[in-house]
Amino acid sequence: MRLPFLVAAGMLAISGGLPAKAALTAAQFPPTTVRDLIAICSPAQDDPMMTAAVNYCHGYAEGAVIVEEAHESQRRARKLFCLPTPRPASGKELADFTAWANAEPSRLNQPAVDGMFLYLAQKYPCGRSK
Repeated sequence: MRLPFLVAAGMLAISGGLPAKAALTAAQFPPTTVRDLIAICSPAQDDPMMTAAVNYCHGYAEGAVIVEEAHESQRRARKLFCLPTPRPASGKELADFTAWANAEPSRLNQPAVDGMFLYLAQKYPCGRSK
């Protein structure tokens, strides 16, 4: 169970059509809030930290899936989210995560890790087709 669709190609495609952004700094890593995570996951194409940001974002999302895989291996564990098969198209997840976060501005101030898991749980609930 892998999550490369969450961040891989879509970050670059999405960031290209957005207004100019402030350059990322090393101090923004790791992200504290969902707002920070979105900034890291959608850097400007000319940002000197773009490669680091894209790689970090990919690893962050992949980490969420690895945590869930470890959780699933525990006896009687309740699944936090259930990714569909086949996986969603590459590039769509970041746009969906950003839209989800912006739909309720209070989400932007939540801890980044909470936001990631809440999004995945709401988008891919277990036991229901989506």
